[in-house]
Amino acid sequence: MKVETIPPKIFDLIQLDPYLDPFKTEICRRYTVFQETLKKIEKCGGIEKFTSAYKEFGLHVQPDGSVTCLEWAPGADSLALVGDFNNWGQTANVFTRGEFGRFALTVPPAEDGTCRIKHGSKLKTAVTKDGKTTLKLSPWAVYVTRPTDSVVYHQEMYNPPIRIELTDNHPKTPKSLRIYEAHVGISSPEGKVNTYRAFADDVIPRIARQGYNCIQLMAVMEHVYYASFGYQVTSFFGASSRCGTPDDLRYLVNKAHSLGLVILLDVVHSHASKNILDGLNEWDGTTDCYFHGSARGYHNLWDSRLFDYTKIEVLRFLLSNLRWWIEEYGFDGFRFDGVTSMIYHSHGMNDDFSGGYPMYFGLNADSDSIVYLTLANHFLHKKYPFMITIAEEVSGMPGLCRPVEEGGQGFDYRLAMAIPDMWIKLLKHEKDEDWDMEKIVHTLENRRYLEGHVAYAESHDQALVGDKTIAFWLMDKEMYDNMSCMSPFTPVIERGLAFHKMIRLLTMGLGGEAWLNFIGNEFGHPEWLDFPRVGNGESFHYARRQFNLADDQLLRYKFLNEWDRSMNLLEEKHGFLHDGNAYVSWKHQGDKLVVFERGPLIFIFNFHHDKSFPDYKVGVNYQNEFAVALCSDDAKYGGQSRVQPSSKFHAFNSEWADRSHHICVYIPSRSAPSPRVDPSNSFIGPPPWMANSPYPDNYYRVGELSDGRVFFTAHLLFPGGGAPSDLTRPSNVPLRPWTAVVKTAGKWHRTNVNGMMGPMGFMGEMTTTEKITTTTTATTPSTTTTTLPTTTNEPVRRAKIDPHIFKVGHPFNRTID
Repeated sequence: MKVETIPPKIFDLIQLDPYLDPFKTEICRRYTVFQETLKKIEKCGGIEKFTSAYKEFGLHVQPDGSVTCLEWAPGADSLALVGDFNNWGQTANVFTRGEFGRFALTVPPAEDGTCRIKHGSKLKTAVTKDGKTTLKLSPWAVYVTRPTDSVVYHQEMYNPPIRIELTDNHPKTPKSLRIYEAHVGISSPEGKVNTYRAFADDVIPRIARQGYNCIQLMAVMEHVYYASFGYQVTSFFGASSRCGTPDDLRYLVNKAHSLGLVILLDVVHSHASKNILDGLNEWDGTTDCYFHGSARGYHNLWDSRLFDYTKIEVLRFLLSNLRWWIEEYGFDGFRFDGVTSMIYHSHGMNDDFSGGYPMYFGLNADSDSIVYLTLANHFLHKKYPFMITIAEEVSGMPGLCRPVEEGGQGFDYRLAMAIPDMWIKLLKHEKDEDWDMEKIVHTLENRRYLEGHVAYAESHDQALVGDKTIAFWLMDKEMYDNMSCMSPFTPVIERGLAFHKMIRLLTMGLGGEAWLNFIGNEFGHPEWLDFPRVGNGESFHYARRQFNLADDQLLRYKFLNEWDRSMNLLEEKHGFLHDGNAYVSWKHQGDKLVVFERGPLIFIFNFHHDKSFPDYKVGVNYQNEFAVALCSDDAKYGGQSRVQPSSKFHAFNSEWADRSHHICVYIPSRSAPSPRVDPSNSFIGPPPWMANSPYPDNYYRVGELSDGRVFFTAHLLFPGGGAPSDLTRPSNVPLRPWTAVVKTAGKWHRTNVNGMMGPMGFMGEMTTTEKITTTTTATTPSTTTTTLPTTTNEPVRRAKIDPHIFKVGHPFNRTID
């Protein structure tokens, strides 16, 4: 194959973020290494064979009853398969050493033609190095269990006579992801490790009823230490046996798919457990088989080993591992853990990531890891069009969630990890009256343009012992005494319920393009999460989810649970998560108000502790009625019903907050009434002032970055399918500058634009704006004239551009009125 040294669409990436231009050499270098790695894989038989290595490596029962075994152990002197099938003898089944550090073995069938290694047989691999033999687990083991007389796991032969098949195709990928992050083991109200089948039968239907469309499963990859939350993986191809068998996990996935839910695996390829006897560490008797042998191969803070992504066999192992979970269990995507740790040599420890763009492309960036992630996303999205990949990444690495062809790493989303930190800081350190609306909004909006982000108010990280959930920060010990509907509605509980609902909706509505909730937080699960360990007497008391609290109609948890369901159903109905960027029209520190628009909804939040506002002006861009779509103060959500669900708000033809119209809304304290455009009396689509245009379908959507640069996507539809020739150039060919005419808050502006044709239409950057005055109104664009003032020239960082729909002229110097 030909090695490309320049990403074919790198112009698209730099056009979206011109600050990347000084670093395009490094972007191209990384892309070249990625291409060279693909070429090496092609020499190994191609990526299809390369990523199917799990079909060769490990143990495989053949049709004639024999068992073939293949291992890679370049540092070992010899390998032998031992187990109860051969009385643990180390000389009966010795591997033959081949090329490139491979060892092969065939165990012949029994005399009756059946498999000599029976289903359930206990196995290990005897690895000899420098005269020392150690019993270990195969890196490719698919089922490992803990014996009753030891803490060291052993491999089990998994070959049942009847297997559960994956019965359903992968569900259609949702436009908006509403993710339910779950841990099977803690999903029971009882003090025990729950099972895959119980989760499938009891919890998955509950998740579907709540309005989620995606499950993200934690702690599935086998991990010896339960309290590691699944992040110290010991067997990468094994499904955690403490929750059931591989077929039980398939049963779970089938159940999710039957209810239309996509299911993601929390995959850990950033590090591995340092266990030697039942982990990958020192598998072949050396320290550098799968990992770096030097200090680079150790993560001291996590007490774990780090992969060497430059080794072709490590890539074969990890890429095959991803494919294994898709092909064998039917997963629809992955959440990649610890990406920040992977892509920096410092692992992100003690980094505040405030060094600007050079920090992303300097010597601290780990190119080997970045190339591996690029390779993984390239393979996954090419092979599986339905694939969803999410990166746990906090630094804001540019291009992480842009296509590989642009020079990005190809993820679909990254976690918006600054948001939960902000909420915990506010709840822990600041009084309500000191909350800064500007800072809250900035944190929620501060993300890379056109890179998907998963917003969340809290996840498993915030639930762990040593921290508190949002509900517990808000209500603390009163959750033990005053969550009954029969107990007094104390100020602490009233505030806690109100803020819990508002924080979650504000985060969902403004914080990203997808939403995530951790199991139990939807109803304000009390206390913290603590796995059984020596330090707590091996107790399961804090390692469970008490769904019975949400189901008890005499407890106030039901209000939070119902609110969570209504949030999801609101998003399902209106699709605001995938409706582009929100536009914040109002932030008022004194009134503690935030107002923003997204889709057909107006989100209104009043965080004031005691001040309600009658007939508060809210700017809108529709000249019609609005109805209440959702209100946190409704009685069914534990509120005081101060806003009637049947309320209507008529838009007045008067500008407010840079919007063409306004409505007057009653906004109770500590509430979030969210009006929507009333579809029975509304105009959706091109604005009314384009109704008489010969090109009424030409309209544009805008997003504004934190540094003041404004980008827009133009949807250009011309009568008869025609288009100006300048708009049909290839995406990598820059267009000449052109002038647009923009209507903002009832005023006209002329805007200089540099743009290009992209996959979503015409994309460009506004550079300057000038106020203009329309002196002649005509019915055809060719006869419209304008007078341009010579004294006004306002930089775009101070220009208030309508972020939803504006009107422009075509680049052949004609304007539309």
